[in-house]
Amino acid sequence: MYDFLIVGAGLTGTVLARELTDAGKKCLVIDRRDHIAGNCYTQNISGINVHKYGAHIFHTDDEQVWNYVGRFAKFNNYINSPIAIFHDEIYNLPFNMNTFAKMWNVATPAQAREIIEKQKAEAAIDGEPKNLEEQALSLVGKDIFEKLIKEYTEKQWGRDCKELPADIIKRLPVRYTYDNNYFNHRFQGIPEGGYTAMVEKMLDGIEVKTGVSFSQVDLSGFKHVIYTGPVDEYFDFRLGQLEWRSVRFETELLEGEPNWQGNAVVNYTSHDVPYTRIIEHKHFEFGKDSNGNELPDTVISREYSAAWKPGDEPYYPVNDEKNNAFYAEYAKLAESEEKVTFAGRLGTYKYYDMAPCIRAALDLAEKLLQKQEQK
Repeated sequence: MYDFLIVGAGLTGTVLARELTDAGKKCLVIDRRDHIAGNCYTQNISGINVHKYGAHIFHTDDEQVWNYVGRFAKFNNYINSPIAIFHDEIYNLPFNMNTFAKMWNVATPAQAREIIEKQKAEAAIDGEPKNLEEQALSLVGKDIFEKLIKEYTEKQWGRDCKELPADIIKRLPVRYTYDNNYFNHRFQGIPEGGYTAMVEKMLDGIEVKTGVSFSQVDLSGFKHVIYTGPVDEYFDFRLGQLEWRSVRFETELLEGEPNWQGNAVVNYTSHDVPYTRIIEHKHFEFGKDSNGNELPDTVISREYSAAWKPGDEPYYPVNDEKNNAFYAEYAKLAESEEKVTFAGRLGTYKYYDMAPCIRAALDLAEKLLQKQEQK
């Protein structure tokens, strides 16, 4: 008899498995994919750790979480500094003095602020922004919105910015300094050797079965289930399907090409380019292999955003008013499942970056252990 069946070998399931096992519980982890590590899975191609499901940069101010992942991997000092291309114009991200200097030929924070404040006033947003477009205009004004936000966001979400909730970009970085570091967090980096190697260490000594779906498991051998798959799928879509955004990747090995685009992440912010961004994976580890040797080849991935349909991987919950209300009905069903706990991005219909995902899993493990002690 197992104490826990953990459905999903992504970060949520992995952290829960590690914590519960270390507390003396017997766990089985399953995943319907043929690999562990979920969406942060990295595959070694020509010596390059390729982020198969999109760029994953670890960043946090939570020292406990940083120390936790540091138990399983050594992190490099990679700093995320994306580039944006709008037609033939190239800009630094996040929005900072380098962006403003290129866009308006200004040199000082006062000059940039004057332009942005003028454009914000011209937008005349009355009261609290009601949608993403109003939120963006109230933050950065018309020029930046139209060149670097509007079309990129519409490609990403498949709908007009006026139809998207404002909170998607409420924490959009805007800086009046020459600082291209996208994240303000104290800790940032990429695990040396890739995320898969890190997750393998996290799962050391724990029974894991890949290529196994939840429906294939006899639940009679488990005291409790932790389910990190899509909550609507668990209930056989009895209330209907929640909306998700999915991503399609075109990954290409370029032999004999040591440096294709000069940066790990390049966003394409206009509608005339069908993909949202191109990732050149070797730059996450500075173009070198595990022995510090320069790599002669490169691997790039073009990312295409699309509406989710059955058979696709769900990536981003569409947390608008309609879907959040819809999820609330599924949450009521989830609460009635006494021997099942729903967790993670898919199980709770909530977008998590990696560090908050780990924090939530650590907190949940503690609650589950306390609950068992009280029985």
